[in-house]
Amino acid sequence: MLEGALIAGLTSVGVDVYLAGVTSTPATAWLTRKRDCCGGVMLSASNNAYQDNGIKFFNTDGFKLADQIEEEIEELYCRQLDNLPRPEAGHVGRVFPENEAEGHYLAYLLSTVPNRLTGLRIVLDCANGAAYRLAPQVFNALGADVIVIHNNPDGININKDCGSTYPETVSRAVREKNAHLGFSFDGDADRVLAVDETGSLVDGDAIMTILAMALQEKGLLRKSTIVSTVMSDLGLEKAAGRHGFNILRTKVGDRYVLEEMLVGGYNLGGEQSGHIIL
Repeated sequence: MLEGALIAGLTSVGVDVYLAGVTSTPATAWLTRKRDCCGGVMLSASNNAYQDNGIKFFNTDGFKLADQIEEEIEELYCRQLDNLPRPEAGHVGRVFPENEAEGHYLAYLLSTVPNRLTGLRIVLDCANGAAYRLAPQVFNALGADVIVIHNNPDGININKDCGSTYPETVSRAVREKNAHLGFSFDGDADRVLAVDETGSLVDGDAIMTILAMALQEKGLLRKSTIVSTVMSDLGLEKAAGRHGFNILRTKVGDRYVLEEMLVGGYNLGGEQSGHIIL
């Protein structure tokens, strides 16, 4: 219903719409930029229950909109303006199914990973959400022995007792299956938490630390800095001091992390909750 209403509104004012189907928030952002679209929209419950659907907007670069722009949109909506363009029948927007959207994004993801995962047994908790097809495809293509849980979405069970808000689920599966590690996504797959071979949690702060160490070793961590939020704990500060990189904090929200990264020219940021930006 939400998708239909959104399509009707956009096409009624002359906007062409490309339908990517069930896909992740990062895929939507990437496709927006790849297709050189004027914007992108993601309908998602994110890490919430299925009743809590919302709308995420992206600009032409695939970045979330700044607060100021979202406030302007809200103001226009509340004013109920009726002076929008009303094209005649021959000039209304068209709808194009993007049947290969996920395949294109899969190819892009694989192109960014230089190493194989052969010999690793990995558990994936897909939260009965957007990662249910894509995540197993990625890890299988990289040669891992993949064990998938919560990958049967029915439109109602998204995030229900699973995914990144219930990391104990993937932790238990890693121990039971004698796996090397596990990853737990949220419903729209823009957050991920990990667990090690003992089932111990590896949160966003720890993931950023691991990435920072790898980038620093190769001389690729720009300005020797991670951008995180005020929610990151003292452990991240101690790790930064121990390994020789800096922490720059923003207010909570991955959009604020990204804004600071763009302004400052940094190439690694994220949140303790599992948003990781490279």
